[in-house]
Amino acid sequence: MIIRTVQPQYPLRRWFILGLFMCGMTVLISRAAYLQLWNKDILQEQGDARSIRVVEIPAHRGVITDRNGEQLAMSTPVESIWANPRKALDDAEKLPALAKALDMSIKDLKDLLRGRVSRDFIYLKRHAIPDVVEAVQAIAIKGVSTLSEYKRYYPAAEVTSHIIGFTNIDDQGQEGLELAYNDWLAGESGAKRVLKDRLNRVIENIESIKTPRPGKDLILSIDRRVQYLAYRELAAAVKHHRAKSGSLVMLDINTGEVIAMVGQPSYNPNNRGGLKSQFYRNRALTDVFEPGSTMKPFTIAAGLEYGNFQPHTRIDTAPGYIKVGEHTIRDMHNYGDINVTKVITKSSNVGATKIALSLEPKKYWEALNSFGFGQLTGSGFPGESSGILNSYNTWSDVEIATLSFGYGLSVTPLQLAHAYSVLATGGVMLPVSFIKVSGTVSGKRVLPESTARQVRKMMETVVSSEGTGKRAAVRGYRVIGKTGTVHKSTRGGYSDDRYLSLFAGIAPASDPRYVMVVLIDEPRGNGYFGGVVAAPVFARVMEGAFRILNIAPDNLPAITSPIMANRPDLELDEGFDG
Repeated sequence: MIIRTVQPQYPLRRWFILGLFMCGMTVLISRAAYLQLWNKDILQEQGDARSIRVVEIPAHRGVITDRNGEQLAMSTPVESIWANPRKALDDAEKLPALAKALDMSIKDLKDLLRGRVSRDFIYLKRHAIPDVVEAVQAIAIKGVSTLSEYKRYYPAAEVTSHIIGFTNIDDQGQEGLELAYNDWLAGESGAKRVLKDRLNRVIENIESIKTPRPGKDLILSIDRRVQYLAYRELAAAVKHHRAKSGSLVMLDINTGEVIAMVGQPSYNPNNRGGLKSQFYRNRALTDVFEPGSTMKPFTIAAGLEYGNFQPHTRIDTAPGYIKVGEHTIRDMHNYGDINVTKVITKSSNVGATKIALSLEPKKYWEALNSFGFGQLTGSGFPGESSGILNSYNTWSDVEIATLSFGYGLSVTPLQLAHAYSVLATGGVMLPVSFIKVSGTVSGKRVLPESTARQVRKMMETVVSSEGTGKRAAVRGYRVIGKTGTVHKSTRGGYSDDRYLSLFAGIAPASDPRYVMVVLIDEPRGNGYFGGVVAAPVFARVMEGAFRILNIAPDNLPAITSPIMANRPDLELDEGFDG
């Protein structure tokens, strides 16, 4: 017999449960309709808060070029990798791949993220190379994204590093002209509103809020070709003489522009890892030294202007030394009875001393001060030193004597070059400029033209076969100059075996265009005199610069035409074209 079990029916319960479902659905539909149709703004705000962001648009820093438009500093776009530590840690299974892409250990990466878990933004790698950026983006880890920035690049590297300087990782000037003209070069960042996905990647640009303003370009007075030539020759000289350091400055005397300025040792601003700050300074502007015999032209200029001296005035330097108080001042040789011109030609300390001691101290000080000693050159370069020129009220006879041949005051290579430019311009001092100058430049007359011309003529003998600077001669050109060999000051006096080798020169002599100062610090071996160490550097750089800058020779040997040789009675007039 089959027994069937009849299942009890609960219609009321079924309808009750069904009613509950219907009520719940009605509430949800009503709520959704309310939010979507009548109160949709709040949903829009919440959605925007999760996906729409305002991001900064970095501004392009201005380009630095030389006077001919060759780029010396430029900014290139790069990507930096950043993270939200909390979100990145939530995607822990991808952290090993991220650490590998960043060339980090997984432990270091986790320690970095955990140590800053309270922050919403940290950098993982600034200015990453493209391969690293692509690898990180391929991992697609939560909370890790990239940010567009700019990185500064210096094409000339060590050749211009002491002038240009460099920026930090945030593209702000830290040294050199990058620091001096930071406000000019730096742009103003912009902003835009963008739509991002869950991986914080920009998928749509919504609107521009603020347009970025790029920085302004800076055109320098430097000629990159001459700068490279000067760098090469100075580096070779420092290496050859096993010197401690070296500096070279070249000025255009018509405009006051710096055409070249180099220093050794140098550094690569594109890769500064492990470098010490001592390599960053521009020695041509920051380091001071006693100029030695390169001061004698200014002593003689003071003698011509304020004393009873002329180029032919006789001075007895016998027996080769002179007693000033308890001190004895000596020459290399006993030059006997010589004229003022020979004082420069032979670099006589005794002759310079007698000229200086005959002058009123105040007038002598005024003469040196008018050449810019003890003052800034006005270049505007960060950290420039003004040197030291003590007041005449404190001078003793010994101090006046030593001052006449360059001891007892301090100058920078740029200061010395600036002072020589006054002689080159005929007594007019122009401001020094690292920026390309357009048009004429007005200066201040500090010396009569006739006096400057007389001193230049006397200085030309220094580069003759009889002078101390004959190795500074440049083929095809007349050169004006002065050598200097200085005992370095040490604790307790002057060293007997540590020297500064100097040469300061002007060329071409017939129509001066450029001034150059070469300083070699502590040369060892193969001589140490300025005429042996520094003068040849001047000659090589100036000769190459004249060729680059297309400066016409003023000292070519006379060429006798066959017609003139056969007809000595024949005279050429201005209309002759042969």
